[in-house]
Amino acid sequence: MSLPMVRLPTWSLLVLACALLSALPGNGDARTATARIERVSTPVATLRKVRVRLEWEDGASQGELRIQAGTLDAPDLGYRFRDLDWQCPLTRAADRWQCKGVLRSGASAPFGFSLTLDDAKTNAVLTRGAARIGLDREAQSPDITRIDLARVPVAWTQALVAQAWADARLTGGTLDASLAIRAPAGGRLQIEGPVKLQAAGVDTPDGAIAAENLGARLHVDARFGEVDEVNLDGQLLGGELLFGRTYVSLGERRVPLHMRAVQRDAGGWQLPAFSWDDPGVLKAAGSATLGSEQDVEVLDLTVDSPSLQALGEHYLSGWLGAAGLGELQLRGAASAQLGTNGNGLQRATLSLEHAGADDPRGRFRFDDLHGDLQFSAGAPVASDLRWAGGALYGIEFGAARLPWRSADGVLQLREDLVIPLLDGTARFEGLQLRPASGESRFDVKFGLALDGLDVRQLAKVMGWPEFGGELSGRIPQAHYREDRLTLDGGLAMQLFDGRIDVSSLSMERPFGTAPTLTADLALDDLDLQALTGVFGFGSITGRLDGRVAGLRLVDWQPVAFDARLQTDPKRGVRQRISQRAVQDLSSVGDASLMSSLQSQVIGLFDDFGYSRIAIGCRLVDEVCTMDGLGSADRGFIIVQGAGLPRLTVVGFNRRVDWPLLVERLAAAGSGDVRPVVD
Repeated sequence: MSLPMVRLPTWSLLVLACALLSALPGNGDARTATARIERVSTPVATLRKVRVRLEWEDGASQGELRIQAGTLDAPDLGYRFRDLDWQCPLTRAADRWQCKGVLRSGASAPFGFSLTLDDAKTNAVLTRGAARIGLDREAQSPDITRIDLARVPVAWTQALVAQAWADARLTGGTLDASLAIRAPAGGRLQIEGPVKLQAAGVDTPDGAIAAENLGARLHVDARFGEVDEVNLDGQLLGGELLFGRTYVSLGERRVPLHMRAVQRDAGGWQLPAFSWDDPGVLKAAGSATLGSEQDVEVLDLTVDSPSLQALGEHYLSGWLGAAGLGELQLRGAASAQLGTNGNGLQRATLSLEHAGADDPRGRFRFDDLHGDLQFSAGAPVASDLRWAGGALYGIEFGAARLPWRSADGVLQLREDLVIPLLDGTARFEGLQLRPASGESRFDVKFGLALDGLDVRQLAKVMGWPEFGGELSGRIPQAHYREDRLTLDGGLAMQLFDGRIDVSSLSMERPFGTAPTLTADLALDDLDLQALTGVFGFGSITGRLDGRVAGLRLVDWQPVAFDARLQTDPKRGVRQRISQRAVQDLSSVGDASLMSSLQSQVIGLFDDFGYSRIAIGCRLVDEVCTMDGLGSADRGFIIVQGAGLPRLTVVGFNRRVDWPLLVERLAAAGSGDVRPVVD
């Protein structure tokens, strides 16, 4: 027989088949019964275009049941299925009905689906492979559905998770759970119970949030309706997490956590309370407000780490790596409190206890940092921080105290910072820091004065030939912003009885990957005899002037400059050049010697007079364009002789490979050269 199309009231989806069977006439002549139903509504889901067909032979112990539905919608859970088709042999024993068969939805892989129900209870089991979903409902509590999950792929919950987090993509793992789903008429849908995750994975389209191999034992209490709310309590059981630049490596550690999240009317989430306790590494607690893009709008956070070394390894590697400090070694302990709002950081306190930082690449080291550092975007606060010593690019510095004051979003020293350095001092004047806020980047300004630094110690640290001198100077204003350090003013070095002035100084990524330095140098009245003696470059007497414009070092190696060095005649100063120095200049400048009749006897003399010496090099793309005093046939003059015997050193190759030139300079310093005499 055929039942007319009808609109049914709110029935249980799983009771539908038996309700239809009970409506069949029992006259014994009926072998087939069909029903078409426009809509079936349950507290959880709605089915449309439902078709039921039952075949039951007279006198048979069972019949064949087929239920089809055009669509199944569960909007609160985020699920929608099309073309559902379930077939099974239907049996009845007393008041109990049972049917077990195959459930298909469109072109998806089929499920095994069994249904058992009577007047008191409904039980359904859905299986595919090792995954099992069990459902139980009792007639006495029709608004409560209990679901047991065993080895269910986490990806099956994608639609449900998307209700609370639209950008989440579940990438792996299995789920075990025992959940109670409450769907009272006119009330909010509630899902509550214990959940176990194994090897779970998640990511977002922009890659800002991700997890891999995540394990967890949690108690979930989630409520969906006009206002969604999620409560989580339990433990994470190892895995890896990524939040922006924050990469968390839990390994196999168990981390208790608690979080309460309430969806905001304006989008995003309010987190009234959360806590995280990674024993021996990091303890954190606070509250937060997340925007519609899951960005942090407001944060109130307290953290404590008894081991900065472990904190760096398991929580800070992403931030340190982005700053070029991925190998940084940390020591000591720290705690911090901070508060932010829509206007950025409002307050922060960092407390350090016997802390230290050591860069294995030798860029810096700080020893025994202790004390407090406080920041305020409003009323003034004062704090003090100290260190016992350290080093910067291998240059050791002494102990110092940093007395801080902060107000109106600026952190500054209450007095000058004086640091013992190279038997002299480095004085930082007016040091102030402005943390990043909104569109404003992290910003540092200071003045720098160097007084009486021992150049001999500096040369030793830098691996230069040993020579003496003193480095002093003042930079009225230095500015660090967007990983670039710009210095106004300059430095003056008293070297080789002369002076070297350094100006237009700037650095990019000073502590990051491939630090870059640019500067201009001016040389005035250097004693050539002292200079050539130190660098093993023969012997030249006289005075030297020069310039190095547009010097650019990348990772402390020269990649560009325009340099010119020339002698500066002085009354009463002899200008002589040794045969060894002539040989060295000839080698470096790809030069030959030119003379008059005396060319045959040059080898008999130890030194020669000269009137001028000049050599220039413009470095671009590892090629040095050479120049000198002027042209000489096909070449350029490097040394212009004076007196007898007269000689002139001429270079012929104006374009020299820079690595080859450096090799020649090294050979000249070691004395491994031979003259070429034309």
